[in-house]
Amino acid sequence: MDVKSTFLNGFIEEKVYLKQPPCFESARFPNRVYKLRKALYGLKQAPRAWYGRLKSFLLKSGFVMGLVDKTLFLLSRGGDTLIVHIYVDDIIFGGSSHALVSSFAEQMSREFDISLMGELQFFLGLQIKQGPEGTFIHQAKYTRDILKKFEMGDSKPMTTPMSTNTALDADEDGEAVDQKEF
Repeated sequence: MDVKSTFLNGFIEEKVYLKQPPCFESARFPNRVYKLRKALYGLKQAPRAWYGRLKSFLLKSGFVMGLVDKTLFLLSRGGDTLIVHIYVDDIIFGGSSHALVSSFAEQMSREFDISLMGELQFFLGLQIKQGPEGTFIHQAKYTRDILKKFEMGDSKPMTTPMSTNTALDADEDGEAVDQKEF
C-alpha cells in the first residue's frame, strides 16, 4: 500500500514557524508568520513526524515493533500472524490469514488516505515473484537496464560468468564435490 500525502499525516512536536508564502500573504496581517501543526514536504522533521504517527497508530492497534528493525511490526491474533514493513510512504504487509490482511487494509484506509497497489511485484529495485512453490526475489529488470545503459543489450548470455575453457587446478587437500548438486 502507498499512503497519499504521507508527510501531511505527521504531527510535529517542535515549534516550527513559517514565513507567509508568496501569493498567500495576508493583507490584514502581512508581518505575521504561521505556526505549523502538521509536517510539510521538505521539512526536516516531516519523515520523523510521519513515522511517529504511524508507529503510534500501529502500537495502539496491537502491533509489536521489531527489536532490531524498527520499521517492522508484527501482530498475532489467535494462531495467525500479520507482518507489516514500512519504507517511508510504502507499506508492505502480508499474513497467514486473508481475513487478518483484509482487516488491516480496511483499518489503514479508515485512518489514512491510501492506495492499495495489489500483490507485491517490485520493492526497492528488487523484483518479487510469488507462486505456489514460494516467493522468489531477483533483479532481472535491473540487469537488463544496466546492460542497455552500457550498450551491452545484445551480449550473449552465459550460464556462468567464467570462461568454460579455463583449467582449474585440483585441490588435493579439499573435499570432493558432487557435481549433480549444482
